[in-house]
Amino acid sequence: MLLRLLLPLALAVLGTGCCALLIPSELRSIEEQLTGFPDSDVAAHLARPYVLGGLCFLPTLAALIYAFGGTLDRYLARQFAGIFFICVASLVLIWSLIDLADNLGDFRKSSNTFVTAANFYRFRAPVIVLLLLPYALLLSLIHALGKLSRNREMVAMVQSGRSLIRLTTPLIAAGVWCSLLCLGLNYHWAPTAEGRQAEILDAARGVLITEAKHVLYHNADNHRLWMIGAFPKHYEKGEALLNVEVTTTRHDGSLASRLTAKRASWDRHDSSWTFEAPIIGYFHPGRAPEFEIPNPPILRHAWPETPWQLIKPGLAAPYLGIPDLNGWLRANATKQHTLPNKNAAAPYLTQWHYRWALPFTCLVTVLLAAPLSIHFSRRSRGGNIFLAVVLSALMVFTASICLNFGEAGLLHPALAAWMPNLVFSLLGLYLFHRRIAGRPIYQSVLRLFSIIK
Repeated sequence: MLLRLLLPLALAVLGTGCCALLIPSELRSIEEQLTGFPDSDVAAHLARPYVLGGLCFLPTLAALIYAFGGTLDRYLARQFAGIFFICVASLVLIWSLIDLADNLGDFRKSSNTFVTAANFYRFRAPVIVLLLLPYALLLSLIHALGKLSRNREMVAMVQSGRSLIRLTTPLIAAGVWCSLLCLGLNYHWAPTAEGRQAEILDAARGVLITEAKHVLYHNADNHRLWMIGAFPKHYEKGEALLNVEVTTTRHDGSLASRLTAKRASWDRHDSSWTFEAPIIGYFHPGRAPEFEIPNPPILRHAWPETPWQLIKPGLAAPYLGIPDLNGWLRANATKQHTLPNKNAAAPYLTQWHYRWALPFTCLVTVLLAAPLSIHFSRRSRGGNIFLAVVLSALMVFTASICLNFGEAGLLHPALAAWMPNLVFSLLGLYLFHRRIAGRPIYQSVLRLFSIIK
């Protein structure tokens, strides 16, 4: 037993080292976030170090569960884990080579190709894990359980008195562990890493790095519509916004004035806006517009808008984690009249629910693949494997369709995010029921399709 505890202890030491390395930089990132966005969800951002610490100790948790498991549980876990790590490594390598071939031209435009590529994949590592983990689970389950079934080991285990559900408990536990890993990554790091992809490529190409482009912000209380061409990378530290246009309307909705400027900066000390080289147009009913170029070519206004308010409508929902989505929804979801259209909050609500729903795809994959990978006869073995692959692909496709419907406002956000998981979980439980009862699965599905035709 003491030998079995060596691995958990070693992984605990490794997890402690990872925490010591990662959490200080995460705390600095949170401090910058709360400084730049004072209206952020403070509690959700302060939870990030705890989530990161939990991710660092997830391998320790897996090792402890393995150490205290029974002999048969450990045997099944070893059979699964060996092929699982091979599948993960193979998929990551294949995906990285394909992606490197696509982006190598952009990397070579930077001054240091190797450093740029290393930073690119370092930041994208959470995204890669989140993307490939369900496929690795599917392939490893098909191989491991198929091998055990071919060698008649599954038959021997069932005849020893264990139920099929009890035999697959270590595999279901592996699905839960992978779901927890994806849940932690999807809390903040995977979405924001996906958003930084374009930033790193722009830096390599020498293109101006921006946080958002072509953003509309409507201040209904003051009858102002802001249109910002680009937010620079460090706009919250005083860098000027580019190509700004501010349109003011009267109470009846008619156009009153329009101010355009190449650059606009905000002073955090007196909360004033400075517009450089402005042109102001005044509009009166029944008269030609009048245009004014101030002299000197600098104009200041004590308007209440801040850069953080202006950029929020331009933040892309797929690139925001749970804390940032909470902040956006808190600032905008209850103020529909300030948003450009009534469905503007739908993508953010849908993505918020999707952050919680997506990780459980790993568990649903186990529920679908496990009963189809186990077989007690040679008949329809290939058909069951084919069906497992088709159902997993169909789940991913359905999730994508529902997500698009939710972001378009055609489905309730919670339904759009969770419906694929719910439907395919019920299907997986049904497949387990048929496998436990010893009833054929593949032939039943074929008969179902023939009835539908």
